[in-house]
Amino acid sequence: MKKSLLTLGAILSLAVISCKKSESGNKSVIKTDSTATIVTDTDGKIDSVSQSSSTVDVNGKKYEKTDFVYKATDGTLVKVVFKNDPKESTVAITSNKKTFTLPKAETKGDETIYKKDDMTARVKGDSLHLEQGDNIIELKRTKI
Repeated sequence: MKKSLLTLGAILSLAVISCKKSESGNKSVIKTDSTATIVTDTDGKIDSVSQSSSTVDVNGKKYEKTDFVYKATDGTLVKVVFKNDPKESTVAITSNKKTFTLPKAETKGDETIYKKDDMTARVKGDSLHLEQGDNIIELKRTKI
């Protein structure tokens, strides 16, 4: 009985050791091409701010969507998506599973203003100021 258990243990040990995992992985899984996006600021320097950006060209028209993570003064993280296409430019602000989408109203120098109803978003550099009635929320772009 002891010899059978030892033999079985040796066979199982050899089977475990001799098994190799295939380096190619599952053949039916589609591999994605991950490319690094380098973002530059207005001075041409590489921007170290965490962002995700995509540009799609449809029939010669460019649609651009850029995602940023902003942080409120109380520490809350907020996802902000800027969308520019030939028809309209919008900003979508998501926090606590709620999304507010504001269309672009005007641009004054280096400040862009988005408005909808009583909500206004002012974007200038790395800061975004949300105003809704008497409430003002200041957000800063985060570096991750």
